Amino acid sequence: MKLDERMLKSLNEQINKEIYSAYLYFSMASYFDSINLKGFAKWMKSQVKEELNHAHKIYDYIYDKGGVVELEAIQAPKNSWESPLEAFKDAYEHEIFVTESIYKLVDLSKELNDHSTYNFLQWYVAEQVEEEAQTKNIVDALEFIKDEKTALFMLDMELGKRE
Repeated sequence: MKLDERMLKSLNEQINKEIYSAYLYFSMASYFDSINLKGFAKWMKSQVKEELNHAHKIYDYIYDKGGVVELEAIQAPKNSWESPLEAFKDAYEHEIFVTESIYKLVDLSKELNDHSTYNFLQWYVAEQVEEEAQTKNIVDALEFIKDEKTALFMLDMELGKRE
């Protein structure tokens, strides 16, 4: 069964959001590299790959369902932050935005009785729980350590361990 036109349009929009997420996190990686927080930068670069994988899964799904992917322009992301905390607060708020977007897709799939897309989207629902929790945990850690340089260095080392 082919995708409903509204679902196809919405999935294409979600690909754009996932690619923008990668672009935003790549910009954050650049910010962290510029202030010599290599572990933070590595964490963000891993996040870039993850977001592109999310876009690719939707891309493949659209073609599996007989649709056509239509890519749109990607908005330029913010490219500087006042602090690592500000950057991660932005990342957390962005993950909430993506979660809300996924929920709208789920709602549309239910409205259209599109069981296969509903099932496909459940992976994204679960993934967003993890995405929000990870970024919130780092926000909480940065709020806790405040301006303590030794603790920031230790967190940088920890984040650098991400594969």
